[in-house]
Amino acid sequence: MSQSPLNEQIAADALAALGNRTRLRLFRLLVRAGDGGLNIGEIQTRLAIPASTLAHHIAALTQAGLIEQERHGRETRCRAGYGRMQALVDYLGDECCAGLADMSRDAAA
Repeated sequence: MSQSPLNEQIAADALAALGNRTRLRLFRLLVRAGDGGLNIGEIQTRLAIPASTLAHHIAALTQAGLIEQERHGRETRCRAGYGRMQALVDYLGDECCAGLADMSRDAAA
């Protein structure tokens, strides 16, 4: 799924979602799992956290666009939101080495 370029608020929300250790572990687990993702039971087993806690963390990452969910009957599979992940990386690096001359103008905007 292609994501539109991020604005500052969307990037801040995504970074805030990743600012929790459990959510960071969860997201990295799904990145390692690849396009197939993992079902909720597999995630819970691998992270060894209670279902209610896992649901809370999945919801936060889903709201930030960092996890995508798909239902297959009674199973819910989660996968990393690679589009949002790439958009976040691009946002963080898009002005790399651009210089500081225009920063005062940007801050005033």
